[in-house]
Amino acid sequence: MLSTREKYYQMLEKEFHSKEDVVTELINLEAIMNLPKGTELYISDIHGEFGAFDHILRTGAGNIKEKISDLFQDRLTEREKDQLTILVAYPVESLASDSLFSHKDISWYRTKIRQLLELLTFSSTKYTRSKVRKALPKQFAYIIEELMYTNTAYVDKAAYYDEILSHLLELEQGDAFISALCQSIQRLVVDHLHVVGDIYDRGPEADKIMDKLCQHPSIDVQWGNHDILWMGAYAGSRACLMTLLRIAARYNYLYEIEKAYALNLRPLFMYAEEHYQKNPVFTPKEKCSNANYSIESLDTLEKVHQALAILQFKLEGQLIKRHPEFDMTDRLLFDQINFDQDTITLKNKTYPLQGSCFQTLQKDLYALTEQEEYVVDMLMASFQQSTKMQEHMNLLLEKGSMYLVYNQHLLFHGCLPLTDKGDFLPLKVNGINYRGKDLLRFFEDQLRQGCDLQTSDNPHADWSWYCWTGNISPQFGKSAMTTFERYFIADKKTHVEIKNSYYKFRDTKKTCEMILQEFGLYSPHSRIINGHTPVKVKGGESPIKGEGMLFVIDGGLSKAYQKTTGIAGYSLLNNSYGFQIVTHDPFYSIEDLIETQTDDTSLKRVIDHDISRTMIRDTTIGESIEEQIETLKGFLHYQMN
Repeated sequence: MLSTREKYYQMLEKEFHSKEDVVTELINLEAIMNLPKGTELYISDIHGEFGAFDHILRTGAGNIKEKISDLFQDRLTEREKDQLTILVAYPVESLASDSLFSHKDISWYRTKIRQLLELLTFSSTKYTRSKVRKALPKQFAYIIEELMYTNTAYVDKAAYYDEILSHLLELEQGDAFISALCQSIQRLVVDHLHVVGDIYDRGPEADKIMDKLCQHPSIDVQWGNHDILWMGAYAGSRACLMTLLRIAARYNYLYEIEKAYALNLRPLFMYAEEHYQKNPVFTPKEKCSNANYSIESLDTLEKVHQALAILQFKLEGQLIKRHPEFDMTDRLLFDQINFDQDTITLKNKTYPLQGSCFQTLQKDLYALTEQEEYVVDMLMASFQQSTKMQEHMNLLLEKGSMYLVYNQHLLFHGCLPLTDKGDFLPLKVNGINYRGKDLLRFFEDQLRQGCDLQTSDNPHADWSWYCWTGNISPQFGKSAMTTFERYFIADKKTHVEIKNSYYKFRDTKKTCEMILQEFGLYSPHSRIINGHTPVKVKGGESPIKGEGMLFVIDGGLSKAYQKTTGIAGYSLLNNSYGFQIVTHDPFYSIEDLIETQTDDTSLKRVIDHDISRTMIRDTTIGESIEEQIETLKGFLHYQMN
């Protein structure tokens, strides 16, 4: 009987027909191992801001402008460099604009195509020709390759090069060819994208972000608390679903997600109109820039907002009662209300309530009425059966995880809960204590099992809700989520959410080293990449923590945070020479960019100095290639014997 290894070798024989084929592949893999690693881009807390996210991808977080400056130096003026950067980032819009390029004659097209080909060649130097080919649009792949690798120093080759350009322009393919070159450059300046959580909520266009991620050739996602809220809803958590819809109503993009995901919200709207009235406490927090709603629509949204909040609080109460291990009975806030006096007592202090809308509460304060049960069931069915929702959630499950170790760095969105002494804080479930890495694995297992079952209020989906809001959740990392208090109590002292000790101890090198060692990372070059908590740059806070061992890259990409942070987000670049942290200014529109003809996408701050260049051999991909090499060597030995 053949061994497993021999059966595998027989499968390889179908791919490699001769010893020479194996030797060729071995030479190829060994050569790849000695190329510099590709550039990685880390981004977090996108929160539905598609325009800003798309701009960062298109500009490579400022990497395109940097390459243009390095390549052309004194050959182009600063204005010409800016114009070329904008062209590469937005080729279709730039070519359609008379203000950016007013005289697009044959000579202009020849010059721009030559510049773009030179930039494409420069951007592809650390990739194999095979990898570059995969990045080229199929329509022009052959022509681009011919022009990239033609040495015009030879007279015949120069004539060949010019003839190709002439025919392209005679056939009126200049714009299409320039767009193809620009898209290829965009693809090559960043080799791999890390999304360190929170794609969803607060902004109106998370669906467009997910569409773009579905098309991206090389990504991973570390789930954020807002992503887990959506995944929990998809798994069947009714509390998660009501929460994400309430947030959409609060930030005034409920109509947008209804349209984007083809959700049937009619039962909810009809129910809200019947049971709720205008209530200024539930006026949407801010108007969506893409919407032009009537007064009637905003009034309806105000009523829907109330309905969703009460449904959320009822369903959360059911969860807390169903799971004593959550240890959250202090969040059964309906129990603390004196409905006759319209007050609530918290920690022995009584507060007046504002905006009360408790008319649908019954003797069992947390039970849904028959009509509410129907509304929630209809919303859940619509959410889970949405084709686009299924596609997006499947991407998060396939490409996502609670944490990732990649190239000897540790990526996670929120925190690793710590005690007030700086040790890993345990969560006890069925007699087992989960802490540190095991805590992240526990929640990932619960979430995946919940999405496999997709039944209403299954216990695995219940844990996804705890991950969203529990005080020993690695995604939430606070004492309590005071949503109820923010709506109904004016005293802001009740709104305070105390952060877990992690956020104090992560400033120390000792804690960062403890966390890295928990994940088997002992290299002095290993780093932690975090999101979740906006860095208050206006207050002098730095995104670099733990003596340079931890980076926080939530700088306020979401417009809702920019008044607090003072910037429009951080991203992080890691090329073969090390890390660069990138500060972004607010992105307003493509039209504004083209009108000003100035690209101020970022300010880079170099983190690493004087370290040896990282090659593919030293990376996570290199580990995989090394395994392939060892397998092929064994296969070659098997063939020769």
